[in-house]
This record gives sequence, C-alpha cells and structure tokens, in this order.
Amino acid sequence: MSYDARRALELLRLGTQDNYAAFRDEQEDAIRHVVEGRGRLLVVQKTGWGKSSVYFIATKLLREQGAGPALLISPLLALMRNQIAAAERMGVRALTIHSENIEQWKTVEEKIGRDEVDILLISPERLANEHFRNDVLGPVAGRISLLVVDEAHCISDWGHDFRPHYRFIERIVGVMPANLRLLATTATANNRVLDDLQVVLGPNLTVSRGDLSRSSLLLQTIRIPSQAERMAWLATHVPTIAGSGIIYTLTVRDAEQVAEWLRSRGINAEAYSGESGERRVELENALLQNRVKALVATTALGMGFDKPDLAFVIHYQTPGSVVGYYQQVGRAGRALAAAHGVLLSGREELEITEYFIESAFPSRAEVAQVLGALERARDGLSVNQLMEQLNVSRGRIDKALLLLSLESPAPIANRTRSGC
Repeated sequence: MSYDARRALELLRLGTQDNYAAFRDEQEDAIRHVVEGRGRLLVVQKTGWGKSSVYFIATKLLREQGAGPALLISPLLALMRNQIAAAERMGVRALTIHSENIEQWKTVEEKIGRDEVDILLISPERLANEHFRNDVLGPVAGRISLLVVDEAHCISDWGHDFRPHYRFIERIVGVMPANLRLLATTATANNRVLDDLQVVLGPNLTVSRGDLSRSSLLLQTIRIPSQAERMAWLATHVPTIAGSGIIYTLTVRDAEQVAEWLRSRGINAEAYSGESGERRVELENALLQNRVKALVATTALGMGFDKPDLAFVIHYQTPGSVVGYYQQVGRAGRALAAAHGVLLSGREELEITEYFIESAFPSRAEVAQVLGALERARDGLSVNQLMEQLNVSRGRIDKALLLLSLESPAPIANRTRSGC
C-alpha cells in the first residue's frame, strides 16, 4: 500500500478539529511504517502524544485503498469515547464490542458482516468468547489488514496493568501471517517490559521509542501522614488552582469521603470509581466540560481518559507503582503550557498497596490445591465443590482457574455444568 502524506495530514486536522495541526515527532513515521507494511511496530510514546491518531489515520488510509478492516484490542474501550469521536470526524467507522454496550452487539456484528466497519475495537476478554471467535471474527479474519494492540504493556507479566486475557494475543500473534500489519502502542514500558514484548510480538519488531518527559508538568511531592491534614490541604489549595482536574485515591471509600469533604467546603467535586455505574459517562462529561472542579477518582479513571486542558492531577495517596503514577499524572497538561502534578504521601498507603498486591493473584499454594483437587476428581469439580474441599474463597478460586485456563497448553478444561 502507498502512503499519501497530504491525505494523512488532512485526516489529522479533521480529527483534531485544528486546521493548523501538524504531526508530532515520529508520529507520521509510524503511520507510514504501518501503511506501507514495513513490519511489526511497537510505539512507546508519552501520554498525550497521539497514539490513537496513528492507528485511526493508518486504518483510514488502508481502507481507502481497498484493504480490509482493522482490529484493535484495548482494555480501555469504555474510556475511549473522545478518541472514537475523533475517528468519526475522519470518516473512520469505529465500533466497539465490550461489556458496557451489550445491547449493541447484534447490530455491530451485522455491520461487520456487511463490511460496514473500518475498525472494530474489542476488549481482550472478548477473545475468550467462543461465539465471537467463531461467528464474528472467524468470517473476516482472513481480510483483517491491521491488528492494533493498545496499552501493550498489559501483555507482560512485568507490566503494571497486566491483564491475564492479553495472553490470548500471544497465541494470535504466533499464528499470524508474516505480512499482516501489527501495531502495538504504550506509554509505559520499561526495559523489562520491552524485552517481554519483543518475545511476544516479534520476530523483527521495530520499536519507536520517544522521550517520555512532559515539560508542561510541574511536579511536587509533599509528605502529610494523616488523612485529616491532607483533606485540609486539598480544601485550601484546590480552589487556588485555575481550571479543573483529578484527585486520585487508592480506594473507593476514600474517593467518596474526600469528594464529600470538598463539597462540604464549597468545592464542586464528585467521586468516580468502578462503582459509579451508569453515572460514569455523566461524570466524565462534567469534567470534560469544566462543570466540576475535580473528580475524586480511583484508577477507574486512568488510561484512555483524554482532557487536553486538564489543569491538575493530585494524588491523595502514593500509587502502587512509579509506572502507575506516570500514567495518572500524564492526564494533565496535554494542551497547556503548565499544569500541576502534586503527590501527597500518607501513612496508610503502604498497607493498602500491600493488600492489593496480595489479593491480585492466587498464591502458589492455592493454585497447587486447585490442581490437586481436580486431579483427584475423575469427573471434574464445580467451583462450589472446590470451595467445600479447599476452604478457599470463591474469588481466589476463580482467579486461579482463569490464570490456569489462559496457559498454553491449559492444564484445565472448563465445562458448563450445574453449580459452576
């Protein structure tokens, strides 16, 4: 396929709604690399650089030359509404299938069958669905022109946001034809993660790695051990910062508590978490339109949320990792000359972080118990039966079974049965 520089720039300006927009360093090179089919490409660029513009513009250029649709795998679909809107301004027909738009699945599947979708965006969990693999992806698999893996660090065991279902991508990549275009993107891949990605996404993976520093961000760290003192600091300083922003907390309870406190001090703040449910879109729009001073949020408002004029990101507690901190503070100052990143550090955060670490994955002993029980049962066991035998919580057993089922080859097989 040939690369049309004039058309690419036109699409960028349509997407950004800026008649004077220009490509950032290495952005156009990445698009050209993909369109011309120069091999597999991993783009590691800072937050706000415009990675979504690369794959949407490349998709449009390929489709205009008669290529098949693109497939994008991302953990952020519920937070990509503004990127999808930019794609639609370019004339890219971008549709999604994920857990929050179940009522649209049938319509999307029908449009895929009629070749009315330019790029299909799915969560990695969708790859585990047999109906999707066989009946939706199967008929068009031979025509897919581009596979995009967004937030590619989630593939790696060493990635701060490792998602077990990303392991399906490793299997897909392993059987891909050598000439199928592959583009992987991330803002947070250290050397250890890069080594992992080279193995999973290779061979002959080209890496485009830019400067991850953000000169527009003014960063500050303040040690304030008690929560009461930190809330007092927020009530004093948040009103003095021009514009609106995000205050990150480690737990849902703290998000709700801090938001309630700020409102009691006359500051327009709302809590945002995975438990916000149907209000999530409403709350995101309120921040995008500067109708709230701050969203007090958990990591549910992280990767994928794009507000170019976000004036500040304040951490009520230290995040669990440096990489997680970079992702979150990188929400601020994308289109501002200066924005504030303030890290408040307290005494309770280590205990919270250790709890999350311990509960994230089942222990080796728990996995061994699950495997041992299954080996002893000729006809298999339901989850409830495993709970009775092992005295292990359902959540830990579910996580163990999920991780085991994603191994290749998987040491267990799932069957639908009563009580599972």
